[in-house]
Amino acid sequence: MKKALFTFFFLALLTNSLCKAEELIDIRFATDWRAQAEQGGFYQALALGLYEEKGLRVKIIQGNAGVNIPRLLAFGEVDFGIGSNSFIPLNMVANGLPGKAVMASFQKDPQIIMTHPSSSVETIGDMQNKPIMISEASIGAFWLWLKSKYSFSDNQIRKKTFSLAPFITNKEAIQQGYLTSEPYLVEKELGRSPKIFLLADFGYPSYGAMILASGEIIKKRPNVVKGFVEASIEGWKSYIYDNPDKGNQLIMRENREMTEEILLQAIEKIRQYNLLSSDTFKRDVGLMENKIWNNFFKIMSDNGVYEKDLNWEDAFTLDFLNIDNN
Repeated sequence: MKKALFTFFFLALLTNSLCKAEELIDIRFATDWRAQAEQGGFYQALALGLYEEKGLRVKIIQGNAGVNIPRLLAFGEVDFGIGSNSFIPLNMVANGLPGKAVMASFQKDPQIIMTHPSSSVETIGDMQNKPIMISEASIGAFWLWLKSKYSFSDNQIRKKTFSLAPFITNKEAIQQGYLTSEPYLVEKELGRSPKIFLLADFGYPSYGAMILASGEIIKKRPNVVKGFVEASIEGWKSYIYDNPDKGNQLIMRENREMTEEILLQAIEKIRQYNLLSSDTFKRDVGLMENKIWNNFFKIMSDNGVYEKDLNWEDAFTLDFLNIDNN
C-alpha cells in the first residue's frame, strides 16, 4: 500500500513538473558578441532560473563581428537582442525595421578614450588637435558628439586596428576603447593602467547594452516582454551587486576563451564607473528616459546622422519598465 501510494505521488509530481515545463514559452535572445561580463546580467538571470520564474525558457544565442541584431529581429529569427548603443534602435526606425528598445542595461555607454599613464592629457578637451585612433564605425557615431561638443576635427582621425601594438609602443598615442576590455589588456602589457576617459562622464548621452524587442512580440505578447525585462533587471542586480559566480560559470561554459580574471575585472569596472546604476538603492537599473533619448537624437540629427523629422520616440518604449523614482 505504502509503495503504491509513493508511486502515485511520484508520478503526480513528475506529471506536474512536465506540465510546467511544457507551459514555458520559448524565447530566443541574441547577443552582439560572445559570452562576457558585459552580458553578465542575462546569464545570471538564466543561471538563477529568473526567466523560468516568469514562465520563459530562454536560449541565449552568442553573437560575433558579423551579427546583425536588427535584421534578426525584423525577420523573426529572434525575439530579443542586444543593442550596444543608442544608434541601433534609431537606425531601425530610420530604416523601417520593426522593434524597439525596452530596457537599457547600462545607463552609460562603456565607450572610452585612453592615453598612456604618463600623458599630459587631463580632460577630453585636452585632446583637441591631437591624433586619435578610432574605428571606422565610430566616425559616424560618438566622433560626431566629440566634434559637436569639443570641436574635434576629422584631421585628428587615425585608423584603429585590432592590435594594441601601435598604442603600446607610442607613449603619445590616444585611442578609443571599451571600458571593460582595452584598459585591462594595456595594464597587462605595461604593468600600469592607462588614463581612462569614459565619454559618458563627459556628457555623451548614449545608453549601453539595451534589450531590443521585436515588433511582433511587443504587439502580441506584451506580458512576455515585461517578464523578460523584469527578470533581466533582477539578473543584473544580482550579477553586479551580489554574487556573480553562477553567471560567470555559465559564461565560461559558453565561451571557452573567457577567464574568471577577465570577468571579475570587468565587473569591478562596471561597479567603479556606475555603468549599471548610480542610485544608492539601485532603483534605476534598466531605466530609460525621454529626455536622454531626445538629447541624443538632437545632437545626431544636428550633425546630419538622422533627418530632423525622424520620429525618434519610435526607437524605444518605457511601457515595460517599472522603475521606482520615489
